[in-house]
Amino acid sequence: MQAPQQSKDDDAKLQQEEQMRRELLATILDTAARERLSRISLVSLERSKQIEMILVRMAQSGQLKGRVSEEQLIDLLNQASNPMEGADGKSAPKKTTIVYHRRKGMDDDLDI
Repeated sequence: MQAPQQSKDDDAKLQQEEQMRRELLATILDTAARERLSRISLVSLERSKQIEMILVRMAQSGQLKGRVSEEQLIDLLNQASNPMEGADGKSAPKKTTIVYHRRKGMDDDLDI
């Protein structure tokens, strides 16, 4: 009978951690950024959780100065989606190449 009590304790602990995380996000995000993050969570829950974890880690390590604005959140989203960016925050433009492989000797247009 120890297992049901332990699962209740685990559930309570998880709920408490979730509540603390929500409160921390409410304090570090301004209104517009919080709204954008909630809209992102509607579309992609994994991406939202990833950004939330990054924000919590940054807040706990003291990297955040003041509240995070919507523009700063957008920058963070872009950085998270492009991990190969340089340190200056700008990535080199990707060059797209198209290669055509044409068959030689099988030209059906010249059938006379």
